[in-house]
Amino acid sequence: MAAQVVTASGAAAAAAARHLGGGSGADALRPSPRLQLGACASRERWGGSAAARARRGTQAVSVISRAPRAKAEVLPVSPDDDAAVKEEADFQHLKAIQQLATTANGVWSKPNVRRKTKIVCTIGPSTNTREMIWKLAETGMNVARLNMSHGDHASHQKVIDLVKEYNASHADNVIAIMLDTKGPEVRSGDLPQPIFLESGQEFTFTIKRGVGTDTCVSVNYDDFVSDVEVGDMLLVDGGMMSFLVKSKTEDSVKCEVIDGGELKSRRHLNVRGKSATLPSITDKDWDDIKFGVDNQVDYYAVSFVKDAQVVHELKDYLRSCNANIHVTVKIESADSIPNLHSIISASDGAMVARGDLGAELPIEEVPLLQEEIIRMCRSMGKAVIVATNMLESMIVHPTPTRAEVSDIAIAVREGADAVMLSGETAHGKFPLKAVKVMHTVALRTEATILGGETPADLGQVFKNHMSEMFAYHATMMSNTLGTSIVVFTRTGFMAILLSHYRPSGTIFAFTDEERVRQRLALYQGVCPVLMEFSDDAEKTFGDALSFLLKHGMVKDAEEVALVQSGKQPIWRSQSTHNIQVRKV
Repeated sequence: MAAQVVTASGAAAAAAARHLGGGSGADALRPSPRLQLGACASRERWGGSAAARARRGTQAVSVISRAPRAKAEVLPVSPDDDAAVKEEADFQHLKAIQQLATTANGVWSKPNVRRKTKIVCTIGPSTNTREMIWKLAETGMNVARLNMSHGDHASHQKVIDLVKEYNASHADNVIAIMLDTKGPEVRSGDLPQPIFLESGQEFTFTIKRGVGTDTCVSVNYDDFVSDVEVGDMLLVDGGMMSFLVKSKTEDSVKCEVIDGGELKSRRHLNVRGKSATLPSITDKDWDDIKFGVDNQVDYYAVSFVKDAQVVHELKDYLRSCNANIHVTVKIESADSIPNLHSIISASDGAMVARGDLGAELPIEEVPLLQEEIIRMCRSMGKAVIVATNMLESMIVHPTPTRAEVSDIAIAVREGADAVMLSGETAHGKFPLKAVKVMHTVALRTEATILGGETPADLGQVFKNHMSEMFAYHATMMSNTLGTSIVVFTRTGFMAILLSHYRPSGTIFAFTDEERVRQRLALYQGVCPVLMEFSDDAEKTFGDALSFLLKHGMVKDAEEVALVQSGKQPIWRSQSTHNIQVRKV
């Protein structure tokens, strides 16, 4: 008689889910040897006996996961039964893995809390109504982005008011507001009607105002001629059309059409490998920034940042206004790459704006830069957003391309705090479906990622804070016990620090500041909750756990890790920090 290990069914999925990202030992994290067999053995296994195939039925299962196997029992079998039992064991294991995406410990049923990676949605004509903002929030939107390149202050004011109305009426969910500046965009002028240009044709761009013919169009940038050189490649809309500069005069640039197409009015222009010599923050941007201060937005996304001086200038202005708004830099110009470290150091976070980045730099550099920017932000403890073209096809189609699905999964695996939708939700036909796709792909990908994987040099950023050590150990404890983390914060500092350590459980961040609650909506794995703090620490702890239980965020008798640390002491002395494990 031979002995064969068989995974238990029923409670197996729950047991596997309980140990996701923590486990109780090295064996819990060891990849299964069954998934490493050669092609021949794999074919034999997946063929299997007719009885085993009948048991398996037609259910589709996912095979890519680092999740541990569930508890096993040993059953005596005969050699003849060996193949069937092996196949049944594998099937039960994979079935348990599949359920991890829907049965994770320490998380609740609402999309925005179960999923750790946050979703930024651009609000536009398709989504700027009360009904759509509510639906976006319930589907999974965490941050509402206002694109100041479109619309006016009145239309954006309407969206801000609706988001604040939603936040005031929902204690268990919150949406942050991000104002994205237009920046120094170079655009072509107006045309009476679209022009179709063919490869080899000659075409002229001029700095003269009001020109729009079949062979020439105006450009809104006076230094365009001096910035461009013969031999440069001029791109329209990030490469949808391209022109080779052949010659130039005092006020015009004559080009040969390389990649033709339909040229419309007010198209965005880039020169490959160059950035326009324009200020990163224009007069219009300053008006929009003041509008953001007046409306107490949570984030600025600053376009075409070339150096850290721009960030310092904006932060100085915000301090003079007594405005607590975080600055996110958009990395999208060739000039920003040599200054990447200083730019991100000066900011509160970064956005990988791949559209213009891929126009000004060779496109093969974009995925490498994305990975490097994410790594740099994580090592510095800064939030990072991956943006542009993530579900571009869903602007007009109800389902994404498989490459787009992989793009989201890669951003999640690389450690982005958030992924962003632009035209998909601003003017697309299927905004809710796009958010749903982004939610489900991120959630499924997260189920395969081990918790607590932090950049090696993250501690250098917070080395002057005792909180850094407590955040690390709270994460390790939470992962080992399979618990969520509860933290109380007035500034958001401790919740943000815990987020960068990427614990497996949800970080429930209780704060008595509404602005802090909204700001924390961007950070990976953080569920911010607004609650009035009592002078009695035990009463506040009890109220917090009761809130989580009442709203279905934790279960009765579930354990949570409670962390007391950070820059601003609450119910403790400056030199005292602690971690507790409490049962709900």
